[in-house]
Amino acid sequence: MDRTKGEVWVFAEQEEGKLSEIPFELLGKGRELADKLGVPLAAIVLGDGVEGLAGALFEGGADKVHVVDDPALKVFRNKAYRHAMVEVIKECQPQIVIFGATHMGRDLGPSVASALRCGLTADCTDLQIGEYTDMKTKEVFSNVLLQCRPAFGGNIIATIVNPRNWPQMATVREGVMKPLDKKPGATGEVIKHSAHLEGVEIPVEVVDIIRKHSSVNIKGARIIVAGGAGVGSKENFKLLHELAGLLGGAVGGSRAAVDLGYCEHERQIGQTGVTVRPALFISCGISGAVQHLAGMQDSAKIIAINTDKDAPIFKVAHYGIVGDLSVVIPKMIKAIKAKGE
Repeated sequence: MDRTKGEVWVFAEQEEGKLSEIPFELLGKGRELADKLGVPLAAIVLGDGVEGLAGALFEGGADKVHVVDDPALKVFRNKAYRHAMVEVIKECQPQIVIFGATHMGRDLGPSVASALRCGLTADCTDLQIGEYTDMKTKEVFSNVLLQCRPAFGGNIIATIVNPRNWPQMATVREGVMKPLDKKPGATGEVIKHSAHLEGVEIPVEVVDIIRKHSSVNIKGARIIVAGGAGVGSKENFKLLHELAGLLGGAVGGSRAAVDLGYCEHERQIGQTGVTVRPALFISCGISGAVQHLAGMQDSAKIIAINTDKDAPIFKVAHYGIVGDLSVVIPKMIKAIKAKGE
């Protein structure tokens, strides 16, 4: 089988019969990769009684859905999922397989790659199809997966290729890729596979699942008020919380603000944090380093407040205010309160 004709696969993560958001984000990028290669885009879903999820995956952009349905896959256990994935990948020979950089994806993806003796790039922020020339042999590889991810603490972007050992595999950070517009009623081909678990000893038994929910969820917020080192202190961040509260939004921060202890890591926006696309992003005291911009520049409307008129943040902002945030934000709060009276 010609591996260059293989499909592009997206691992459709599900739990208790419900798909997470990440498969739809991956399908958005997968569509771009598959179209560039001229091959089908497929999703692969593992679980117990999960064939019914195919419809949502077709609506999300998949041409095909590979289904591995087995009672032993009801809950995620690495050995069972890994064995099933490896056997189906060997059977179908996709050329690209991408996972979400979630707890499940970070566990499953590398173990599948190891079993197949192929490479995997973790926590990618972009994927492209391109050409690669081996600097030693001068051999040219066409249509390889260029896997981009932050390196050295987010200070540079590394592009990693794996042209000789296929499938090419990567995990992709949540929130980075944009889902396609849903196509209600879309259909496609459903391919059923055996889990190939006969005689496979699965040493782990799941006794109970205890969910821990964080009180911080900026990824889905429609309005975000974010602060950087320029906020000056954790105490001053209270102004941002007050403004966000009045607007019904959430508070975020740059890496510098997190490193200084002004806000929690869960609120960090950028290449080493989360990627957000709110309807309104208010940037306060953030200079606009490229690592931060990558995590928020696709916001529908950006308002930037900074004392430095040459701050890079103003290049992506729709509205810019050159001023001291400790003066500007209280005025905004006062105006919002007056409007509500």
